Amino acid sequence: MERIVIDTNVYVDWLNEGQHEAILFQREAVKYLSAVVLMELSAGAFSARDRRLMREVTSAFAKVGRILLPTVTIYEEAGDVLRRLQESRGYTVASAYGLVNDVLIALSARSMGATVITQNERDFVAIQTIRPFKLALAPHA
Repeated sequence: MERIVIDTNVYVDWLNEGQHEAILFQREAVKYLSAVVLMELSAGAFSARDRRLMREVTSAFAKVGRILLPTVTIYEEAGDVLRRLQESRGYTVASAYGLVNDVLIALSARSMGATVITQNERDFVAIQTIRPFKLALAPHA
């Protein structure tokens, strides 16, 4: 069975507009929740309803041992990828909070052979040119 890591933007569309249910609830894939995605979603959970939903989602992934944590090696590799993106692609990490998170998501998924599903084509494709990983693009809502 294919392993997948779903990016924050896909969850946001689902939470706000009910989009991407086919991706989120597909039976033929084993889904993992990136701890980085968890952080990003929690940072945007302003209402009590959103925080409750986040606790439920987190609990479901935790119960089956599918929260994906970046290792020390992944942080080291992420530093290399970020440096190379600055050198070759004109990114500036100082103002690219999301880019740092995207690199951690991509490399964590790569470490277990999982596919990242995202709408953020630009950043993830750039990361992929430096450290290949499996990537699938979700349609924009």
